[in-house]
Amino acid sequence: MAVGARSGTEEPEEPAGRGETPQPAASSVHRSRSESQTEPPGSVPLDKPGTSGPSDTLGTAPGEEAGGSMKKAKKPRAFWKELPILIGIALLLALLIKTFLVQAFSIPSDSMQDTLQRGDRVLVDKLTPWFGSKPQRGEVVVFHDPGGWLNETPTPEPNPVQKVLSFIGLMPSAEEKDLIKRVIAVGGDTVECHGSGPVKVNGKALKEGSYVFPGATPCGDRAFGPIHVPKGRIWVMGDHRDDSLDSRYHQNLKGNGTVSENEVVGRAFTIAWPINRWATLPVPDTFDQPGINKAMAAAPAALGLAGALPIVMWRRRRLTAGRNPR
Repeated sequence: MAVGARSGTEEPEEPAGRGETPQPAASSVHRSRSESQTEPPGSVPLDKPGTSGPSDTLGTAPGEEAGGSMKKAKKPRAFWKELPILIGIALLLALLIKTFLVQAFSIPSDSMQDTLQRGDRVLVDKLTPWFGSKPQRGEVVVFHDPGGWLNETPTPEPNPVQKVLSFIGLMPSAEEKDLIKRVIAVGGDTVECHGSGPVKVNGKALKEGSYVFPGATPCGDRAFGPIHVPKGRIWVMGDHRDDSLDSRYHQNLKGNGTVSENEVVGRAFTIAWPINRWATLPVPDTFDQPGINKAMAAAPAALGLAGALPIVMWRRRRLTAGRNPR
């Protein structure tokens, strides 16, 4: 049996220790297998021929590939490349805010003095109307021209930059025909003013000294009423009664001087510019006085009584019929 003719890659027919001496090639195979089982994966034995020593691994980084090429770290994008994206996002947010949340308006006249001065910038709440909020007495509101109110007022022609900034809400619009007044009466109210005043809403006199321009009379030179404000409409007046073309001056137009709630853009809630004019625009206390809602509160009560009366009468007849002898 020619043992020396075996290949070095074959296993011995019998284990060592049974009388046969393992061939050197086989011993070499057993040694390499034993070493591969005891050494951790990925380690390089330094005592084997053909392997590199520690000096060969000094330039190797953790991110090196098998071929020895270094993976390049992704460089951050330059700021000037991201700047157009940031500007686009900012403009989109400004447009959304102007459309659904808040919009700035510029005061072009003296009709709301002393509450608002010419050139003031006010912020108008456009969010709450989306949730069904209606204009309330005493609020300062911005509304579109109901038709014919601004025919005699010239509209300035803005430049292209102003048009763009107005469109996205970063600048008050100069083209839109909007007005700003105070709500005096709402749908269902009766409003009137005669002589030197005062203005009365549902028979209650308003104490307007806190917001009417000093020296101006409550009616100005236009007495009116009593006027019943239709449902879904409002009666508005400027705080400078002697210099405001408000509901009093448009009673010959559709709505008899009242404004549809659908024309209201929103409520002006603060003066944002100039800084030294910053202030909120609350509802004056006179609109919270007891009895001003009396007329409106009586209507539901009357309807409830009218609805309950037939039921009471039916029940009464039924009880009476049960007591009569047959």
